[in-house]
Amino acid sequence: MARWAGWGAGPAGAGATGGPSKLFLSLALAGSAVVAGVLAVQGRWPAAGVAACAAGYFALRLFAGLGKGER
Repeated sequence: MARWAGWGAGPAGAGATGGPSKLFLSLALAGSAVVAGVLAVQGRWPAAGVAACAAGYFALRLFAGLGKGER
C-alpha cells in the first residue's frame, strides 16, 4: 500500500471496527431531519434538500443495512 494513502485506506483504517453504532445513526437521522424541517420552514429549499438527502442516507444506513459489506 502506498505510504501517502492516509487514514482509512487500509484494513486497519476507518470502518475496520464495524462502522457507526445504531445510536449514532439514530441521532444523525433525527438531527438531519430536524435541520431539513427548519430549513424548509425558512424557505431555504436547496439546503433543506441537502439535509433531507442526509436524513435519507442515515435512514438507509440504519434500516436497510447500507454500507455493511460482506460479513
